[in-house]
Amino acid sequence: MAEDAPNAGAEGTHPAPTEATADSAAPPPSAEKPSAEALLPSLSIWPPSQRTRDAVVRRVVQTLAAPSVLSQRYGALPEPEAERAAAAVEAEAFAAASDSATASPASLEDGIEVLQAYSKEVSRRLLDLAKARAAAAAPAPPAEPSAEESEASSATAPAPAEE
Repeated sequence: MAEDAPNAGAEGTHPAPTEATADSAAPPPSAEKPSAEALLPSLSIWPPSQRTRDAVVRRVVQTLAAPSVLSQRYGALPEPEAERAAAAVEAEAFAAASDSATASPASLEDGIEVLQAYSKEVSRRLLDLAKARAAAAAPAPPAEPSAEESEASSATAPAPAEE
């Protein structure tokens, strides 16, 4: 029975705390949990860490090289080309977002806005890259003869024979 209750032997040796002792031992509610304002200055959302930026590059490589909606619509890139393109897309987006930001965002909300701008830049540049590559890879549409070429070809063609 003593095995079932690990504190069974200790129950008789220590008196149960009274309400007064329990209340005096507990910290006041404000000291128990720091306020949100006290935590915010230590939270920095912009600029993202190098680890986060590397994760963005890896995800862009996957989007460009592996089967995805984008690669199915515009064509997949070979892995080495996708890695170079992803690094360039991320670096350009980071630079654009950094230019729009102040030296250090004054508040968490400012940092979130800059991070959203960075995310939108990555997406926009990724789509532009895919579209440009697809347009360059597509064969040129057959050129329609101009009006001058049409007249020249009809002048050299024999007239239809009348019977």
